[in-house]
Amino acid sequence: MRYLAEMRAWVLSEIGDIGSYELREVPDLQPGPGEIRVALRASALNHMDLWVARGKPAPPLPHVPGADGAGVVDAVGQGVSMFAKGDEVVVNAAIGCGSCAVCVLGEQPLCADLRIVGEHLWGTHADAVVIPAGNAVRRPASLGWSEAASFGMATGNALRLLRRARLAEGDTVLVVGFGGGVSAAGLSVGLALGARVWVTTRHRAKGERAVVLGAEGWFDSNGPFDEQIRAATDGRGVDVVFDNVGPATWDRSIRALAHGGRLATCGGTSGQQVALDLPLLFWRHLEIIGASVQSHSDFADAADLVASGLVPVQVDSVHPFDDYPVALQRLAGGGQLGKVVLDR
Repeated sequence: MRYLAEMRAWVLSEIGDIGSYELREVPDLQPGPGEIRVALRASALNHMDLWVARGKPAPPLPHVPGADGAGVVDAVGQGVSMFAKGDEVVVNAAIGCGSCAVCVLGEQPLCADLRIVGEHLWGTHADAVVIPAGNAVRRPASLGWSEAASFGMATGNALRLLRRARLAEGDTVLVVGFGGGVSAAGLSVGLALGARVWVTTRHRAKGERAVVLGAEGWFDSNGPFDEQIRAATDGRGVDVVFDNVGPATWDRSIRALAHGGRLATCGGTSGQQVALDLPLLFWRHLEIIGASVQSHSDFADAADLVASGLVPVQVDSVHPFDDYPVALQRLAGGGQLGKVVLDR
């Protein structure tokens, strides 16, 4: 790649906390062979924005955060035929090497050289981002820019995780910690796949919103939700627990499962370490399933679900690009319902 003009970006120059980001001018890049450059119209925050600022994990510095975004193709690299300048697209942040056995099979998340935009590579909280052409889908015509920038990581990851958990029509699901982007997507994708879904949350307003969106009911995340979901399912428990909270809810999530149930996790917002009761695991034939990010086909299917209206996009708030620190505080406070977005 060769440098072009400069662009604005939120930049992390040293590891510290979320106050370490600075709005600066940085070099813009010309897309290389097989790549496109997207002039971003909106980008959405993820908890990754918080973690990388704290060095968990530490990105190469200087670093531009942001995994989700949508915009207009404004430059096309050699050999790209699937997009042209002026096309409106949504960014898929999960980039495999493209040539190993799992990438050839379409399983990019299993690539040993998997890189994530906004974690390993410069991200979307900038005027533009460069990605492989295969890491974009056309913007669903029914979505505005804020909605288009919001569904990618959340809906793609939720769909992949529930597919790995073998969720089938008629199954029962408990989404733990409803309110953030991926848990909101967990509810909507579960419903779209034909499951009955309950949620937990610390906030009454979020629980009531989940019921409006189709949840069977909601329980307090700080309470005995394992006992409550068993009561709601005639003592059986649920087939799948969708938990991206981690240590704070882990034991109750495990105990909320039916015999043969699957705990599906794609994050740990309350920490990274959990304790596991092995006899409970093997005696009840439970499974623990993880997933991180999505394949190209998962992403395309997620876009189709959103475009069809089966999976609504939840946008909590939209902030001017210059107000990234305010948006970060909104995300860090945990009061959001859906995605926090930066507008251009």
